[in-house]
Amino acid sequence: MKKIIKIVLIGQPNVGKSLLINALSGADMKVGNFSGVTVEKAQAKMSYKDYELEIIDLPGTYSLEGYSQEEKISKSFIESGEYDVLVNVLDSTNLERNLLLSAQLLEKNKKTILALNMSDEAKKEGIDINYAGMSELLGVDVIGVSAHKKENLPALLDAIISVFEAGKRTNKRIFSDEIENEISLLKDFLEQKDDENIKALNLSLQEISILLLKGENELYQKLHNKAIWLELAPLLNEAKNRLYVQFETKSIKHIFASELNAFANGICAECVKYTKTAKTAHKADKILMNRFLGIPIFLFFMWVIFQLTFSLGQYPMDWIESGVGALQESVKTIINEEKNPEFVSLISDGIISGVGAVLSFLPNIVILFFGISLLETTGYMARVAYLLDGIFHRFGLHGKSFIAIVTGFGCSVPAFMAARTLKNPKDRLLTLFVTPFAQCGAKLPVFVLFCSAFAPEDQAGNWLFYIYIFGALMGLVCAKILRLTAFRGVDEPFVMELPKYRMPNWSLVWFSIYNKAKMYIKKAGTFILAASVLIWWAQTYPYNEQIRADFDSKIELATSDEAKDELETTKQNYLLEHSYLGTLGRFISPIFAPLGFEWRESVSLLTGLAAKEVVVATMGVLYSAGTELDETSTALSAKLKEAMSEQTALAFILFAMFYNPCLAATMVFRREAGGWRYVAWLFIFTFVVAYICAFGGILVYKFFT
Repeated sequence: MKKIIKIVLIGQPNVGKSLLINALSGADMKVGNFSGVTVEKAQAKMSYKDYELEIIDLPGTYSLEGYSQEEKISKSFIESGEYDVLVNVLDSTNLERNLLLSAQLLEKNKKTILALNMSDEAKKEGIDINYAGMSELLGVDVIGVSAHKKENLPALLDAIISVFEAGKRTNKRIFSDEIENEISLLKDFLEQKDDENIKALNLSLQEISILLLKGENELYQKLHNKAIWLELAPLLNEAKNRLYVQFETKSIKHIFASELNAFANGICAECVKYTKTAKTAHKADKILMNRFLGIPIFLFFMWVIFQLTFSLGQYPMDWIESGVGALQESVKTIINEEKNPEFVSLISDGIISGVGAVLSFLPNIVILFFGISLLETTGYMARVAYLLDGIFHRFGLHGKSFIAIVTGFGCSVPAFMAARTLKNPKDRLLTLFVTPFAQCGAKLPVFVLFCSAFAPEDQAGNWLFYIYIFGALMGLVCAKILRLTAFRGVDEPFVMELPKYRMPNWSLVWFSIYNKAKMYIKKAGTFILAASVLIWWAQTYPYNEQIRADFDSKIELATSDEAKDELETTKQNYLLEHSYLGTLGRFISPIFAPLGFEWRESVSLLTGLAAKEVVVATMGVLYSAGTELDETSTALSAKLKEAMSEQTALAFILFAMFYNPCLAATMVFRREAGGWRYVAWLFIFTFVVAYICAFGGILVYKFFT
């Protein structure tokens, strides 16, 4: 039986931890939550030599002294979690900043390895790192690796095994002489006392002394009511007073912060040499982050992505639609429709129409996410956040809100979860309420469907671009309204790191797109399939055999093909309107009547509360039920254009843009916001905004036509 080594990966954001764990484990990752909290952790397993390696990837954190939930979770896990080896991942091109976290980790005195990632990029930038020298200075193994090129990964795995098998050793984390002297005095005192309460802490005397000097609240609370505190408190006060005088400040936090900087700078001065200067990034930033050109350039990139989403996606979309139509015809031919009308209708009009309508938009989804992934992996999207920070502040949003909103273009579920990085409750709630205005990937099929049906052929991509831009603008307007009313207050300043420009990591881009496409197909084959069957059942029953028989007799007596077709259409419309789904549609139709929606559109929006893809699936079922399909009418977009006016289509698009997110996202919103009352307010807020925008769209359309 192989021995198990439990490994923890920790590092600051943008150091390539995810890519490293992918490179080590072959992307065999599972994502879950820490027990009792919503912070995500990634886990992977792999075999190496005679060992089974279990790797846990902690959330990216700049410090162990932070206050965000991710930082608290990371700190707690490092201090008390069950693991064997701690691997601190660093960015080799930005060691001074990364070593600040490393210094804090070394204070915990765990079995630690420093993995200096992006070593290939460091070489290109003329950064020469003395790994052996750094290892000697720190007292821990230091390994240079490249997760991108999979360089030196066996050396890292060998080091993990070596550290695991070796006994515990003390690293060489040192402080300035002044602090080391105070630590030594406290250690001597605690050693002489040999107190049981101190032993119960299960920490070394060195760690306890450092925590006492730092003023660790948790440790103070544990010792405050103990007998030893009567002697320890005066000694601790004297030590701090001496540090105040020597460092000329009465802030312990500032004293230890300066210590961290001095330690990181000292290590870099000894072990890192710079032979080049990075001028290319500065030249690019002068253009891409120019206060006049930056945002237009970003909008141009997004316009190109949406143009490609529509123009390139149209070809495979047409192929899939043709395939769906041919499959429906084949089903009707293979299975005798006259003998099994209900079964054929279930397969053809229910399952194939519903699921096929959703799957036809998969190429558009893939192209859109490919474009966004390119912007993210090159380091450009972080610069967009910086560019938009000033605009966001004017509308009352925090700069970090951009992270959640950009994530919302993919899916609202992780977008809502990303809002937890905001510490201020009002900033977080405001971001949660505005995030749905980023049009998620599930809405893309709805937009593409209507653009295909109603936009001029050479303008469909532009329409798609305008939809997303208008959604973002409405989000800003609503954010300002909410900031002035429900969430009044001053938002906090935004500080973020700008990562270096990098060539796209194609394996990471592919992995991201593959996962999103896989999730989309899985949803189409499970949830959308079930929804399509349910919708088919609701629009087919009650079966009304007598009414069918009456219409069939009239059709037989008809003398012309035109009369027969007209009676067949009347029959199908009557049966649909008097089905369970039609009854529900007529019940809610008065709500949407001012927008020009008939019961089909009303029901489609209602089912979209479960998942936005179901809007298309519902239309696929309702607009294909009972109709004869041929090469001119297989596309759902063609049927929509026949059944709906441009004015109604515009109102439908606008309403679909802004009304309540899907059920899964709503449940996550409830958890992140803190209660069902916020869900009720979100539903009311989004419904009102959607209704106003849809009605306003009708008025604007009438004004210009």
